[in-house]
This record gives sequence, structure tokens and C-alpha cells, in this order.
Amino acid sequence: MSVNGPDEVGLALVIGAGGGLGAALVAGLRQPGAPAQAAPAVLALGRHTTPVLDYADEATLAGAAQWVADEIDARRMPLRTLIVASGYLHGVIPGQPGDRPAQPERSGSQIDPAYLAHCFKVNAIGPALVVKHFFPLLARSGPCVAGFISAKVGSIGDNALGGWYGYRASKAALNQIVRTAAIELVRRNRRAVCVALHPGTVDTPLSQPFAKAGLTVRSASVAARELLAVLHGLTPAQSGGFFDYRGQALPW
Repeated sequence: MSVNGPDEVGLALVIGAGGGLGAALVAGLRQPGAPAQAAPAVLALGRHTTPVLDYADEATLAGAAQWVADEIDARRMPLRTLIVASGYLHGVIPGQPGDRPAQPERSGSQIDPAYLAHCFKVNAIGPALVVKHFFPLLARSGPCVAGFISAKVGSIGDNALGGWYGYRASKAALNQIVRTAAIELVRRNRRAVCVALHPGTVDTPLSQPFAKAGLTVRSASVAARELLAVLHGLTPAQSGGFFDYRGQALPW
């Protein structure tokens, strides 16, 4: 997304800002001269922000969206950058008995409905609700970009190992949501870009237990800088695509 003049400057919003990558994306957007720095102000939302945004309670998304709308009006700037950085792979599932963290399945024999449902709630249903409540706030003219953090393991065409049913399936669902939202978004703004992004293996609590020898593990700040550079370089013709942190297109 290139910014051609002061009339095309706008706000940026990161949802999932409390996670390691989300926080790094907020910091990266706030850094002077950073890629995709079309934003004089960066708004951050998550489960521990004010206002709160919790995928388990749609009313919080509606309330947070109204807060963003008020910020747009008060600052007299459109929302041009929206990044959804939330995600779930492992950890305690709210509302489930005990405190043993759930883990991704190694085989079909380990499929657990509670884990599967929570993967879909965070990785697919939540981002779909973001489309519902926040896409109407995106700029209706000029450049704007929406990026959703997905994962390469969500690629059906790239799956050669099996396992990880919940995470794979929920990220595949996210990719379809992004693709569908991109088609609708361009009808509102022909210069809009909406994509799914694979950040690679990042040194955050989400991926640390699964960082194996031989994998390239990058810090959250480096990953954020790379993702922002990819978003900065995308064109409307690439909207609806799935790209990695190097800007390479990935199979669905």
C-alpha cells in the first residue's frame, strides 16, 4: 500500500495487540519511517485493552468498533490499516475443567471437541466478527489494507505431514474468510487490499514450544518489520491472496 500524499494518510488498528507479534506490529507501525507507516496514530485492541475486545463476547467487538469510529471522527482521519494478529495454538481453554494446557493433535485419535472449538473461535470466528464490525470503518476511497495473521500449516495444498487438525482447519477457515472478505471489500473501495499472512516461526509464546532445530526462528520485532514491508508492497491486484513474510504467494 503506497501513500501518495497527505490526503491519503490515515489511522492504523491492530487487533490482538496483547500477543507477542501483535505488540511488535503496534511498535513497528509507531516507529518513524516504518513500512506501511501511513498512520500518524496507531490504535491497539485486545482482551486486556480499554476498551476490551474479546472474541467470546461479540458485544465487546461492537463496543470496540464504536470506539474506533469515534477516534476516526475525532481525528478526522480514515482507517487505512487494519491488522488482525490474534491466534491460538495451545494453552488453557477458558471454561474447561482443570488447568492442563491443551496441545495440538499429533493424530486423529487425539481430536478433542473443546480444543477444536476453541481453535475455531479464536482463529476463524473471531476474525470473521472483525470483518463484520470493523470493515465498515475502513476507508472508502484511497489506499487501505487489511492483513490477517494466518499460518502456512493452514494451507491445504502444502499439507504433507498431517496432525494439528484444529489449528490447520481453523487457519484454513480463516483463509477462506479473508478471501471472501476481500471480494466484498473491493466493491466498496477499488484500491483496498485484504490478505492472509504467514509470519513464519516467531519467537513468541505461541510458537516457542514447537520451534524445532533447523527452523528459522525470528524475533517478533523482525517478523513484524517483515510483515509490514509485505503489506506496504502489495497492490490491489493481489488482494484476496495468501503471502508469507517474504512476500511469496502460498497455495491454498
